[in-house]
Amino acid sequence: MEPAPSSSSPPPPHVAVVAFPFSSHAAVLLSFARALAAAAPAGTLLSFLSTAGSTAQLRRANAVLPGSLRFVEVPDGMPADGGEGVPVPRRMELFMAAAEAGGIAEALEAAKAAAGGARVSCVVGDAFVWPAAEAAAAAGAPWVPVWTAASCALVAHLRTDALREDVGDQAASRADELLVSHPGLASYRVRDLPDGVVNGDFNYVISLLVHRMAQRLPRAAAVVALNAFPGLDPPDVTAALATAMLDCLPFGPYHLLLPTASDDDTAPADPHGCLAWLDRHLARAVAYVSFGTVASPQPDELRELAAGLEAAGAPFLWSLREESWPLLPAGFLDRTRGLVVPWAPQVGVLRHASVGAFVTHAGWASVMEGVSSGVPMACRPFFGDQRMNARSVAHVWGIGTAFDGPMTRGGVANAVSALLRGEEGTRMRERAQELQAAVAKAFKPGGGCRKNFGKFVDIVCRV
Repeated sequence: MEPAPSSSSPPPPHVAVVAFPFSSHAAVLLSFARALAAAAPAGTLLSFLSTAGSTAQLRRANAVLPGSLRFVEVPDGMPADGGEGVPVPRRMELFMAAAEAGGIAEALEAAKAAAGGARVSCVVGDAFVWPAAEAAAAAGAPWVPVWTAASCALVAHLRTDALREDVGDQAASRADELLVSHPGLASYRVRDLPDGVVNGDFNYVISLLVHRMAQRLPRAAAVVALNAFPGLDPPDVTAALATAMLDCLPFGPYHLLLPTASDDDTAPADPHGCLAWLDRHLARAVAYVSFGTVASPQPDELRELAAGLEAAGAPFLWSLREESWPLLPAGFLDRTRGLVVPWAPQVGVLRHASVGAFVTHAGWASVMEGVSSGVPMACRPFFGDQRMNARSVAHVWGIGTAFDGPMTRGGVANAVSALLRGEEGTRMRERAQELQAAVAKAFKPGGGCRKNFGKFVDIVCRV
């Protein structure tokens, strides 16, 4: 336990970082907190707030944490028996209900006690956990939300009410209509909007929590961290955010914030020999395929993807969960020049010189890893904001292609071949490398991301 500060010395900054304990959100926030711990002034206290189950997973994956960073549990709202078999959407509902009922405030008090009585001076957290705004205000601390997705998706969520009034029940018939009358969204179609904005179940837990978050951000956030680098977002997106909110600071991709991130600070093991396998291939000759930890093609589409990779004839590295391996066509690996693994060190893979194309679900973290590695992408979005991300890749930045529906063998073969060997693929690679250079410049000393992160640290560590 940290000793309480003496009455004669100013209290140390005590920053509470609140995670959304689902999907990859908590891991992203922990990486963010580690970067904050490395950059904060000496003596700064940091508490990482997440549920017991999420914390246990994070401890297993992060054996060594900065000495200034401690875990504090947040109530998960689950029944006393542990809720065996409770589906994830219901777990989210229970967590958010508990958070709104005082769970975050309770955790802030626990953080204060664990820090020897040092009060929490700033609440930083995943923007999804909007009840942290009220808990921070009650504690007399500013709320600084961290947005982990794309800036354009944040614009869409901030304009949800206006979009619903405009589109009404015509989302299907107006699917291909560009949103030119909505500031910041002119490059996107109705069909690209995140689930729950104008289509889908408005009462689904994610739809509700993001809608309520967007209502609070403009009036409660001291500043908003954006997972983008200066110059990535088109001017209309930047202007729309500036109009809607007081202050936004772009300093992403967040995985590059740690000083050693260029050496892949997460230092994942490579148990399946992916990098050594890539070493045996020519530059930009390999297609890397991964759909993250949540998205997954249906069996028929997965077989179409496999057939398309086979038809393309290029070597590929495919990160695919083992339970899906039986769905692959008989003799698939014997007939192709591919390696299928249950997990791959994605950042290291994308940085490898032999990787020339990335077939992805277009989750924002994956897109940013592709951008910062200069790799063109073929995007197959599934849900959430992935359609907006895919639209950005294909039509805003011009660094890849996007499937508007399920993948077919012909579509996959054409996309992979074009990215690896076609003239348009060469142009996309050049544009991707221009963005990669912009990322590198932004993270150099004195670069835009370093300056903005420095401002962010100053704001959240102010007592």
